[in-house]
Amino acid sequence: MTRTVIRGGLVITAAEEVQADVLIEGEQVVALAASGSMVAAGWTADTEIDATGHYVIPGGVDAHTHMEMPFGGTYASDTFETGTRAAAWGGTTTIVDFAIQSVGGSLREGLDAWHAKAEGNCAIDYGFHMILSDVREDSLKEMDALVAEGVTSFKLFMAYPGVFYSDDGRILRAMQRGAANGGLIMMHAENGIAIDVLVEQALAAGQTDPRYHGEVRREVLEAEATHRAIALARVAGAPLYVVHVSAASAVAELATARRQGLPVFGETCPQYLFLSTDNLAEPGFEGAKYVCSTPLRPREHQAELWKGLRTGDLQVVSTDHCPFCFAGQKELGRGDFSKIPNGLPGVESRMDLLHQAVVEGRISRRRWIDIACATPARMFGLYPRKGTIAPGSDADLVVYDPAAEQTLSAATHHMNVDYSPYEGRQVTGRARTVLSRGTVIVDGGRYLGRAGHGRHLARATCQYLG
Repeated sequence: MTRTVIRGGLVITAAEEVQADVLIEGEQVVALAASGSMVAAGWTADTEIDATGHYVIPGGVDAHTHMEMPFGGTYASDTFETGTRAAAWGGTTTIVDFAIQSVGGSLREGLDAWHAKAEGNCAIDYGFHMILSDVREDSLKEMDALVAEGVTSFKLFMAYPGVFYSDDGRILRAMQRGAANGGLIMMHAENGIAIDVLVEQALAAGQTDPRYHGEVRREVLEAEATHRAIALARVAGAPLYVVHVSAASAVAELATARRQGLPVFGETCPQYLFLSTDNLAEPGFEGAKYVCSTPLRPREHQAELWKGLRTGDLQVVSTDHCPFCFAGQKELGRGDFSKIPNGLPGVESRMDLLHQAVVEGRISRRRWIDIACATPARMFGLYPRKGTIAPGSDADLVVYDPAAEQTLSAATHHMNVDYSPYEGRQVTGRARTVLSRGTVIVDGGRYLGRAGHGRHLARATCQYLG
């Protein structure tokens, strides 16, 4: 069994910061000891990694990605191979992607199809959530079997009528099943029925540019759907995880529910923290690059999202990584914003953008690790195997250079997409060395990983539910 020691770094977890050396045997962390101590000095290893002047952090856990996802007649441009490699470059060592049940099909068929896409292709470890597109008595029963085999979260949509949409009755039934079997319901909270009316009216009025995507998906329709999802979860006695929260009023709904002691959780994404409707309104068709749902909001919403992350009313930052190339994919919506594929690339840049927030004083270093590593691991039943640095944890570790300066750009990123939503943005901080289960997969600007190293993760149920 190979032994590796990472020496001299500032080890940062959600709980503490300590100057410590980390001893790895095989695929796991086996010990930490104060740097320079007798204990650490006595460790011998096959490989020593010098982390002097660097942070040693847990590998990022991105609990919301869509590799190879079908949408609007096309597919997300990152495969499991390209997307997980890009994640590794950015210091993320675990993703949880979404398997999709097709309408009329079974959960098992959807899950098997996604296993086939991912198996043997991933550079890092991965798990699956299950999208429930067709809530029927037999698919409700299937939820129990999936929870038993480690697929412990289920996503429903209040948006996209005719595609993923579920009405309140179906949502309630799924929540009741989750309350019984321990599965966590994840909700895309937007009033899709009302949004479709506004889309139709905007197009009829000749409002076809990308910026109208944001205007028809009104803030109040996100807040209303969030409120309704919370009410349904309350009736069902079920926990609720609201994905990609973008609006200040939706954060307020979550905060109110949490003050009442309800098991309600919220996720936001870097695009809502760093981008705005100003981007959607960029001239020509450039705004199409920023079309995602929920949509980007006016800049003033960012302050409320950051506040929610500081107070704990929002617990997780994931990416909703769902990239479509500008050429040939986003362009499908020229002349009709409703045909622009919804989604942005982000799996590679999340850890660095959030570190930039540390540099700017928006969050602490420990909170950075909390929202990007530890809490998503706990939320989706992977902690302490993932999301922390402790004896017995997987040796998913990042030696992070907090002083490295970089410019985010499509010219240098590793995601399989022809633009960056953060093109030209200067950030401070970068992953120097990335280990996945004890194996160095990125080091000093070299990619050393391989497709097939990543393993499927059977997950426990949400660890916030006692």
